[in-house]
Amino acid sequence: MIPGPTELIIILLIVVLIFGARRIPEIMGGLGKGIRSFKKAMDTDENSDATTPPPAAPPAQPPASTSQDAGPAGGKIEPK
Repeated sequence: MIPGPTELIIILLIVVLIFGARRIPEIMGGLGKGIRSFKKAMDTDENSDATTPPPAAPPAQPPASTSQDAGPAGGKIEPK
């Protein structure tokens, strides 16, 4: 349901009474900057998704050594 011209005038008068005539251009300027910033972020986000290569696979882990392979000094474990 779209408001008619009478309703729009009443809404505009209420906005002027609440914010004052001097603040309305500041509010509209801030709103415009916010919309432009949002559109720019959406455009850069869409472009970066299309050009970003998929993440690389993690490097392979070397096999874990067992206690029989090497001791604390890197050699064989000798009995005492």
